[in-house]
Amino acid sequence: MALSLKLPNASGQVEAYTLRGTTPVKPAKGVAFNRIAYSAAHVVADPLAAIDPWLQCAIDWDETIACRQRLWSLGLGVAEAMDTAQRGMGLDWPTSLELIGRSLDAARDFGPGALVASGCGTDHLVLENVKTVDEVIAGYEEQMAAIEKLGGKLIVMASRALARVAKGPADYERVYDRVLSQAKKPVVLHWLGDMFDPALKGYWGNNDPDKAMDTALAVIAAHPDKVDGIKISLLDKDKEIAMRRRLPTVGGLDGRGVRMYTGDDFNYAELIAGDGFGSGIRHGQSDALLGIFDAIAPAASAALGELAQGNVQKFHDILSPTVPLSRHIFAAPTRFYKTGVVFMAWLNGHQKHFTMVGGQQSTRSLPHFAELFRLADAANLLEQPELAVRRMKTLAALHGVE
Repeated sequence: MALSLKLPNASGQVEAYTLRGTTPVKPAKGVAFNRIAYSAAHVVADPLAAIDPWLQCAIDWDETIACRQRLWSLGLGVAEAMDTAQRGMGLDWPTSLELIGRSLDAARDFGPGALVASGCGTDHLVLENVKTVDEVIAGYEEQMAAIEKLGGKLIVMASRALARVAKGPADYERVYDRVLSQAKKPVVLHWLGDMFDPALKGYWGNNDPDKAMDTALAVIAAHPDKVDGIKISLLDKDKEIAMRRRLPTVGGLDGRGVRMYTGDDFNYAELIAGDGFGSGIRHGQSDALLGIFDAIAPAASAALGELAQGNVQKFHDILSPTVPLSRHIFAAPTRFYKTGVVFMAWLNGHQKHFTMVGGQQSTRSLPHFAELFRLADAANLLEQPELAVRRMKTLAALHGVE
């Protein structure tokens, strides 16, 4: 029997919707990839904690770690305590460090295939009180020491404090020179556009992204052995391609060059598949560090498995239908994309509730969720259709649609 429900459209009119009835994609067991693929993972809030949700942070640790175990079981790595985990939007530094420690412990228990890289930033600093670049350096050093003490690999996150106090490119070069010189293992650098965080406008010391790219590349060229790769989230595929073709062909994790980790949640399918151009293999393709992979993990795993076997068309057949969903989840205001990621986890039964740290479940409208539901169905991403319909009906009823 077809599954149907009532959903509002973009005009606010309620319409009947019937699911397509297609079988959700499932990756093969033991799937192997020829790309490194990190999923930035969300955190599961504790809805029963007696706290002020907008002001305090309560995590359901068991469910949060279960989320990571699921990603590892699908062959994906975990980018921990990043933007998708609401870092700086409800998740503070002490809780982030606890999350990193718990995730690293769980990865060791899971086995050698469980990749974890952890966000290192300066978000513990009181932004309004930061006056100098030296304070930014000290902030990075504090978090670096704490994560490396746990045995963690670093993702050096873009710093709001640095964007606030830097006078130009030279200040960025100075900060990153200090950070990279001290890193114990090759790190992943992180360039997050201001569409994700308005406080990062003008990062790398320039509002012109091409000139900003020159500074970032100069930083990498000065320390190729300390940089595994760079994740850029500018939602501009041409800029990503231009940058990856200029990355060093030496250094990185294996001496074969610095990787481009796509953070482009609008164009990831074609960027991962690659164009084959450039003087080194890393110039012609992107690896991945994506928030959307949390929401589409089975499809991402299955597609990457096909790509590794040379089945490029099958890769696109699986992954391309997920792109409209991702573009919707990451629609402006882009910083609210985490709500869509958690909504997908709830629809698919990976958590029992639709509650978020900081009350962020309220950042999107019912028409937004309704379109998300339709796009998830079109992309074959509703893993338990009956449950998804029941939960979508519950949310609709809370908004007066029954």
